[in-house]
Amino acid sequence: QVQLVESGGGLVQPGGSLRLSCAASGSIFSINPVQWYRQAPGKQRELVATITSGSGGRTIYADSVKGRFAISRDNAKNTVYLQMNSLKPEDTAVYYCRLVYTTGSSWGQGTQVTVSS
Repeated sequence: QVQLVESGGGLVQPGGSLRLSCAASGSIFSINPVQWYRQAPGKQRELVATITSGSGGRTIYADSVKGRFAISRDNAKNTVYLQMNSLKPEDTAVYYCRLVYTTGSSWGQGTQVTVSS
């Protein structure tokens, strides 16, 4: 079982930036897609960004974060990042990373992001 640990969340003012990290154990990390989801209170979990496996990795974003968020991966460190810029109050949520593999997926425990003045 792959273990995922998110970090980097916190309280930030509107317009600010945060970088989330998702660190994984296990050798399968580098050969599988990784996704960031978020869940705000009372709302369904929402897919925010995806990065595919391989060198470079193709990236896909939800319309709500396109142009503001950037997902990247460092396979040597078994880590995926989510750089979040121009944050808005509606970005407030618990952010989760998810590793997708052929027999299922693994989730992290989540990290809280709060955007408020």
